[in-house]
Amino acid sequence: MKKYNFNAGPSILPREVIEATAQACLDFNGSGLSLMEISHRAKDFQPVVDETVALFKELLNIPEGYSVIFLGGGASLEFCMIPYNFLEKKAAYLNTGVWATKAEKEAKLFGEVVEVASSKDKNFTYVPKNFDIPADADYLHITTNNTIYGTELREDLDSPIPVIADMSSDIFSRPIDVSKYGMIYGGAQKNLSMAGVTFVIVKDELLGKVSRQIPTMLNYKTHVDKGSMVNTPPVVPIYCALQNLKWIKAQGGVEAMAKRAQERADILYAEIDRNKLFVGTAEKDSRSLMNITFVLKEEYKDLEAEFLAFATSKGMVGVKGHRDVGGFRASCYNAMSVEGVKALVACMQEFEAAH
Repeated sequence: MKKYNFNAGPSILPREVIEATAQACLDFNGSGLSLMEISHRAKDFQPVVDETVALFKELLNIPEGYSVIFLGGGASLEFCMIPYNFLEKKAAYLNTGVWATKAEKEAKLFGEVVEVASSKDKNFTYVPKNFDIPADADYLHITTNNTIYGTELREDLDSPIPVIADMSSDIFSRPIDVSKYGMIYGGAQKNLSMAGVTFVIVKDELLGKVSRQIPTMLNYKTHVDKGSMVNTPPVVPIYCALQNLKWIKAQGGVEAMAKRAQERADILYAEIDRNKLFVGTAEKDSRSLMNITFVLKEEYKDLEAEFLAFATSKGMVGVKGHRDVGGFRASCYNAMSVEGVKALVACMQEFEAAH
């Protein structure tokens, strides 16, 4: 039976990316050595980092004056590194979910934080709009896609201050205007690579401005100056990211990824809205194209465990919803096929017919 991977992260990767990475772990570049055992300073590995950076810049059309670096620690470590490096007097945060809340909490350790808007009042089922951005803040932090609640901010904001965006789960899913951001970052394990590496795209002129002393390894400038090589970087996840970026380019780039994302989401949301058993959890104008969340209608709540078991028996993997929302979640990252979404829809329809 074919399996369809709807896990929220670590998540689906193209099969050819997995196979290329696995092969390099057996024999890297015909060296007779595994990618896992070579030096990160080996002459064969530096081109991997260089090409990965080059593809980042090409696929996202990153302008001059920005650096791309690869770090450890996940996006969660960035929650403290960001205020460490950029918060001098005051920072502004848009609160749209669990990860935005965590980022805001860390920033409060370093200075004044202003919450410009929050959707907590409705369990983060929407993305706030038309909020005021304080011009005297050092930066505005946003989380563009909320994996738990299935909402997404799909526009590049016009802001009087630098915008810092956590794009862990929707990077490379659509074109973005990088020039509107001071920094973009994210964990790779949702839409870029296997778990273990964090990407940072940062505007160089913003670095080194705060008056506080920053520990060496928490200073972005340290990593920019050394090209991600100040210490051993996550070698295998970077190589995996390179293979995935090559795959995205071969598919037609982020424009093609955006088209596929819209097609998948249109199919699944149409079924959620049609099916008598299910209802979407996110407000329609805030619906994510990456993480599609839905629950059983109140009168069918007792069928939740049964549907989950049924979907699993049909090859649907990872569709159980997060505990904060309940129900179901279909994560439709770049590597998810339209075929996979149609298989889930057929599963929902068969379950509806049986009830």
